[in-house]
Amino acid sequence: MNTLQPEELKHLPGKWVLAGDGKSIHQSFKFGDFTEAWSFMTRIALLAEKADHHPEWSNVYNKVEITLTTHDAGGVTARDIELARAITDFVWT
Repeated sequence: MNTLQPEELKHLPGKWVLAGDGKSIHQSFKFGDFTEAWSFMTRIALLAEKADHHPEWSNVYNKVEITLTTHDAGGVTARDIELARAITDFVWT
């Protein structure tokens, strides 16, 4: 799978941000408490498993940080954008 070109990364879904090195996209999420954050992660884990594409993420109390990249390709691919879009759609529905 090929990495996306810079012009293809100008219009990321939702509030995703391209890393300075252009090799990943990132978004932070904040919830009311730990239970809400963990519930979100559980639902996103199911989306990621279905897509067979898994995020790098961390959780501290009510905050979840997600980074998407395709390690095999060495950067951002269509799979990352598709998962970012699925996460964005989930958050805003």
